[in-house]
Amino acid sequence: MIKKGILWGIFSYAGVPVDFEVIDIAGTEEGNEDLDYAITSIKRNGVAIKGNIETKSEEAGVISRNVALRNELDLFVNVMNCKTYPGILTRHQKPIDIDIVRQNTEGEYAMLEHESVPGVVESMKVVTRENSERVARFAFEHARACGRKKVTTIHKANIMKLSDGLFLEVSRELSKEYPEIEHNDMIIDNCCMQLVSNPYQFDVMNTTNLYGTIITNVICGLIGGAGLLSGKNYGDHYAIFEPGTRNTGTAIAGKNIANPVAMLNASVDMLNHLGHKHHASIISEAIHKTLVDDNLRTK
Repeated sequence: MIKKGILWGIFSYAGVPVDFEVIDIAGTEEGNEDLDYAITSIKRNGVAIKGNIETKSEEAGVISRNVALRNELDLFVNVMNCKTYPGILTRHQKPIDIDIVRQNTEGEYAMLEHESVPGVVESMKVVTRENSERVARFAFEHARACGRKKVTTIHKANIMKLSDGLFLEVSRELSKEYPEIEHNDMIIDNCCMQLVSNPYQFDVMNTTNLYGTIITNVICGLIGGAGLLSGKNYGDHYAIFEPGTRNTGTAIAGKNIANPVAMLNASVDMLNHLGHKHHASIISEAIHKTLVDDNLRTK
């Protein structure tokens, strides 16, 4: 799901033993034939790396292609490692290192809304026990595997007592199975303030779909911008790797000023997932060397 461009050249130069099946998805085309091709390809290959896909439509019935892709492949969780890079000017002096584990297929992104009567729009937020448990368990297992000490569940259960209340309830129940990992929770609006003022209190953040988007963008602002972080999308059978913030960047398209690091980090994530750790480390080390060189910067 990438074009034969810079990433392809880097893989060739580094001798990465990976070949690509390239699928172009255009955000302006009518119909979903190209998206169907992509889904078929991912089901066949099991793994994909993709750029950010734009869905150019304001029609209520048109589902985002990114959402459709995640739903069709049941990519129920998105993971982002948000950490400070040496050589990048940030808001805080001490390094930040936070992992975000985000529910990826429901919540407000269920995209179920309608105009019940003229001038009145209803939007449905879907939260299920099954998917809340899947993402919470993933968060705790991730914390255990990575040697993390704390999981913080982010919610708005004080207002959305049933939907976010269920998500929080499931997280609290599951936390009892991981006694070595501290669990606490925080309301999303307070979380944003706490991230800006004291990000070091967070270790692993377990959250719903929309709140994950908000948190991700706040942290990007803290560590140096949206062009650095990659995102990992996992289901039981498939995995997709991509730039973390999912911003299509149409305002800078064709200007040759976009930061390629997020896509390069996505490629490192993919190679680690495939077991090509040596090649992943080659590219990762090159990224770090580039970032500490003040003479090499996007504008």
